[in-house]
Amino acid sequence: MRTSAGVRAVGAVSLRPPTARTLGALGIAVLALVLAAIAGIAIGRVPIAPSEQLEILSSRLLGTALDAEQQTLAAIVIDIRMPRVVLAALTGAALAVAGAALQGLFRNPLADPYLVGVAAGASVGAVLALTVGLSAALYALGAVQLAAFVGAVLAVSLVTALSRAGGRTSVPSLLLAGVAVSAIAGAVTSYLLFFNGERIFAAYAWLLGGFNTADWTLVARTMLPVVVGSIGLVALGPALDLLQLDEEAAAAMGLRVEATKLAVVLLASLVTAAAVSAAGLIAFVGLVAPHVMRFLAGPRHRSLLVLSSVGGAAFLVAADLLARTLLADGDLPVGVVTASVGGPFFLMLLWGRRGRLG
Repeated sequence: MRTSAGVRAVGAVSLRPPTARTLGALGIAVLALVLAAIAGIAIGRVPIAPSEQLEILSSRLLGTALDAEQQTLAAIVIDIRMPRVVLAALTGAALAVAGAALQGLFRNPLADPYLVGVAAGASVGAVLALTVGLSAALYALGAVQLAAFVGAVLAVSLVTALSRAGGRTSVPSLLLAGVAVSAIAGAVTSYLLFFNGERIFAAYAWLLGGFNTADWTLVARTMLPVVVGSIGLVALGPALDLLQLDEEAAAAMGLRVEATKLAVVLLASLVTAAAVSAAGLIAFVGLVAPHVMRFLAGPRHRSLLVLSSVGGAAFLVAADLLARTLLADGDLPVGVVTASVGGPFFLMLLWGRRGRLG
């Protein structure tokens, strides 16, 4: 009886319609994403007005002909700027939805997607692939992205295994194991960089994050794990709401607590690994976007996860636009831009919570 009542309680939470506050926040986030995407395609060494973008997209959809000048603009839009904008949006959505989910799991608004070793494992994989000197063909086929993804998955698997005892996953142990595995992986990354100085620039370019290698093939590789993992996390939103009580109370309401914790960690790690493998290490997106959306729409996790993904996408598309336009000659690593926003934001959060820490 208690289990069936708990299932009904979870179902009631999930079926509750979105509030006007949630819909308003969603409208703001979608508008911000659309405007950032239009600006991201429009601004560059060759300006392309929104009307020209619409004409180019219409010609591709309807099969109409373009003149020679429009064909040049179409190549810039379709083959260069759109893949970059779409990949930035996917990466931002993945990091933000993972951050919101892990903040709910740890019941700590200062948690981010890299806590369980994803970034450290990905760094080892990517730097290893960049420093061993593979053939150009393998790099073109995505060897760096694959190595980063495998490294992230292995690191999270190790962290999860270390945190389980007696069939239970301890949340404090997850944090401690994540710190330990990240420290070891960081040492391995430093070793690889120290002894492969001739390839250090390429490795640091990846570590600082960016979308210079974006193309439709990379977008396709990234999209499936991000979409599947994000849908899974959104489906777990009501369960995350129950976990805000405590594990015993959530179990008493019929929640399979251990299965839920494990699913959240694995799905959040999946989307984060996909994002990191495609774009490198980009900090603070998974911290900033969930906080802003929680302020706009409240703490219900199903809505928060959806809103965070849209807000994270908008934030990273805008950050990438700044990264490639702030300097007159060359791109600034997008991780530098997000850190310049996220660092002060994080310090403000710490300042606001100083009375509740310790």
